[in-house]
Amino acid sequence: MRGLLVGRFQPFHFGHLKVAETIRRERPEAALLLAIGSAEESYTWKNPFTAGERFEMIDRTIGSWDAPRVHIVPVADIRRHAQWVRYLESLLPSFDRVYTNNPLTRLLFERAGYVVERPPIYSRARYEGEHIRRCLAADRGWRPLLPPGVAGYLTEIDAPHRLAMLKDRSGASSARTSA
Repeated sequence: MRGLLVGRFQPFHFGHLKVAETIRRERPEAALLLAIGSAEESYTWKNPFTAGERFEMIDRTIGSWDAPRVHIVPVADIRRHAQWVRYLESLLPSFDRVYTNNPLTRLLFERAGYVVERPPIYSRARYEGEHIRRCLAADRGWRPLLPPGVAGYLTEIDAPHRLAMLKDRSGASSARTSA
């Protein structure tokens, strides 16, 4: 069967990669679905990268994995919690297990009858999207937080410049930025 990991992947970092690797190790017989959440949002501080860019980051990181066993699917938000699980079921290939640490996602999938597992969290303070986006905006210390394929891609698309502009526009504080 298939396991589902939903995330915004803004950007796809080592924490995400470790979770995906753990799922594959624990269920080698199962395919892995990576649902790119909030796929319709981009060029904001919280969601700076497009769905296509996030797909590219993931593909450059796990593209060498057995392709029929990994599926990357962008998913737009519908902002209706009561219908969200059924919406995902209509978009995605079938899956039998969901991996999440998000309490709302957990609740919604459990209510729909799915087995929901909490994957281990890897160095949350270090591998946290907001922290990485702040490092990108300051153009300091972000490369070691990302798989090489992601770091290279973000350099190609000049992500530090984009994040600096979005940070200034959003008023996001740089108090937590450290390198």
